[in-house]
Amino acid sequence: MPQNFKIPHIQKNYLVFLTVTALMLISACRTKTQKVNDNNPATEENLYLGQNPPGSTPEPFAPGIVSTEDWEVSGVFTPDLKEFYFIRLDANREKQEMVTLTNKKGQWHETATTPRRGQPFFASDGKTMYLSSRYRKRTTTGDWSEMEALSSPFDTLPTMRLSVSDKGTYFFDEFKRDFTGDIWYSQLVDEKHEEPKRLTSTINNGKSFHPFIAPDESYLIFDSEREGGYGDSDIYISFREQDGSWGEPINLGDQINTEAWEACASVTPDGKYLFFNRTVGPVPYENDDYENVDIFWVDAQVIENLKNK
Repeated sequence: MPQNFKIPHIQKNYLVFLTVTALMLISACRTKTQKVNDNNPATEENLYLGQNPPGSTPEPFAPGIVSTEDWEVSGVFTPDLKEFYFIRLDANREKQEMVTLTNKKGQWHETATTPRRGQPFFASDGKTMYLSSRYRKRTTTGDWSEMEALSSPFDTLPTMRLSVSDKGTYFFDEFKRDFTGDIWYSQLVDEKHEEPKRLTSTINNGKSFHPFIAPDESYLIFDSEREGGYGDSDIYISFREQDGSWGEPINLGDQINTEAWEACASVTPDGKYLFFNRTVGPVPYENDDYENVDIFWVDAQVIENLKNK
């Protein structure tokens, strides 16, 4: 454009009009988008109880809401990320209860407490909640059905956590009175689960509990006390080999595991975060049988890092 070129007065006004109009439209779109986000419980800022996501260093989840100076374990989300379940002590510190937190119109509320039965685990379609050797079904109203027992022999097994893959395979622990345990599995064949089988000594080497099976069965996470650990129970991962066998368990490392008790690990339904428990010290009560256990979370990239190694 020549240096002495001048925009006519009418053209200048027209350009100003277009600019102002464009800014108004952008502002209106942003306002509308913000209002939609504020009313949509699935937006990023409302996920995970509104907590800032962690990085590669584990952090207590939802301090003061979930993780407190008391005992809390087994935190899991439903597949739609609109409900969070965890286990804590009741107000009298006499029994364990399962707590439900629900996202309603972008706000999280404590909506239910029920007596503990096993550890909650959800099928990936969100229609079934497994609770040890029992389960509940999601009804058409969105509530949960009455608790029912799994079919034999699962209804009598001393199980703490039962998890299920997208193929319908059960992975569960067998808890023994001497505080030892193994991990078992049962495949779904022709809509019926086969007789349970114990995983090989590659997994069951020491005390092995609280299995979490990846939806595609590509890896298995569990906690175990075995040689080479950092102290008490540590969290391990085993990746599925090409021949279908399970690879040698890998300790998740000193960012996840410490000299304390780490256990009950699971991955969020979107695959982004690893949740687990850690003992962090005594509770502020004298002569109490429970320790201060918190629910931690960390970026699930730790899994990919170990897989790539």
